[in-house]
Amino acid sequence: MSSNVVKMTRTQLTAMVVGGMIGAGIFSLPRTFAGATGPLGAVVAWLIAGLGMYTLARVFQLLAERKPDLDAGVFAYAKEGFGNYPGFLSAFGYWIGSCIGNVSYWVLIKSTLGAFFPIFGDGNTVVAILVASAGIWLFHFMILRGVQQAAAINKIVTIAKVIPIVVFLVIMAFAMKMDVFQFNFYGGGLEGGIFEQVRATMLVTVFVFLGIEGASVYSRYAKERKDVGAATITGFLVVTTLMVLVTLLPFAVLERADIAGMRQPSMATVLEAVVGHWGAVFVSVGLMVSVLGAYLAWSLICAEVLSAAARTKDMPAIFARENANGVPSAALWATNIIIQLIVITTYWSRDAFSLMLNLTSAMSLIPFLLVAAYGLKITRRGETYNERPNERGRDLTLAVLATIYTAFLLYAGGIKFIVLSAVLYAPGSLLYFWARREQGEKIFTKASDFIILAVAVIAAIVGVYWIATGYIQI
Repeated sequence: MSSNVVKMTRTQLTAMVVGGMIGAGIFSLPRTFAGATGPLGAVVAWLIAGLGMYTLARVFQLLAERKPDLDAGVFAYAKEGFGNYPGFLSAFGYWIGSCIGNVSYWVLIKSTLGAFFPIFGDGNTVVAILVASAGIWLFHFMILRGVQQAAAINKIVTIAKVIPIVVFLVIMAFAMKMDVFQFNFYGGGLEGGIFEQVRATMLVTVFVFLGIEGASVYSRYAKERKDVGAATITGFLVVTTLMVLVTLLPFAVLERADIAGMRQPSMATVLEAVVGHWGAVFVSVGLMVSVLGAYLAWSLICAEVLSAAARTKDMPAIFARENANGVPSAALWATNIIIQLIVITTYWSRDAFSLMLNLTSAMSLIPFLLVAAYGLKITRRGETYNERPNERGRDLTLAVLATIYTAFLLYAGGIKFIVLSAVLYAPGSLLYFWARREQGEKIFTKASDFIILAVAVIAAIVGVYWIATGYIQI
């Protein structure tokens, strides 16, 4: 890395976490949850997701403190724990998933504009795609000017984006009607048990929690290593509180069925129903700031993950190149080319935002599972516990719970999105083959790697077949 790169403070790292987590997802929560469950199911879902993600955040924290030599977080832990190919898959999945997540931001921005300017439609019209494309490359050239500059901008944007959310919550609190909340409590006419209702919300909760690992990914830029863990936990607590309130309070103002029928971003539509048109405008402006800030944070994270994998020779060496400002420029170019291509494909999608949301979550689950499993691995072995051995029992419990939670998410997400993930994972392995050939290394060194590849290829073939036959609709 270039020596002129300025390190990030704890505040900036916390802003990276909050900025990464508060993006498109929080503004879509009222309708997304109302379409699946009522307040009771929502409380259960947030308890599961909150406790699960808390344990995962704590695993990131303990790994940051006990494995300070492993930078770039998600990918580095998977490689260290399970070998080169699983590490590569973690890096690739996390990178592609993050790219898809960035596309969802542009879709939601254009969908928001579509409420005022019909030419943008639901975010996937030709005009919407052209405007999004212009935005992609505007951000691209700004980030090329330096990570520190981008992080400073993100800090300001993070503060700005929280204001409309807080105003929304205050208005909802004053507009509460307990009789409406009681009617909605068990689902407000929804069929199906609580378990099925909760299961239907799990991928959404993963999406809105993405970004919790932002400080860990950028650990090499931290002034103090301990700041990484502190930033992760602080960001998690702030954002979780906001998301629970955004989900629950609309149930005390409007009937569940009415919320479920609203267009996205539903936070704007809910506020409009309570205070009039200015509410939709106010939240929409806040959303634009929020999503653009999240896009900035995630553009940084995407490029850093790809660059880190290249520095450790698990991606082709070209992606490790940095410019004079210390920005991984080649990785950033690759990231934005992929984002651009996916943005174009949204033209043919029936519900581009929902597809991007669910696919982003699904692509992130395997990397998160590997991180949790690595935390479990080192705590079981007692690795690094010569110092502060009294913490081992606590850390082992956290790692076990985080592993169970991420495994449950894979089940809750369903086979559809696992198969769709394989459609991306299988061809992505070509980058791994390229990198191994560059190093003159054997492509696979373990039998398990062959098995993983075979499963990915078979699942990818099934996925392509299901898409072609219409069994999976995108």
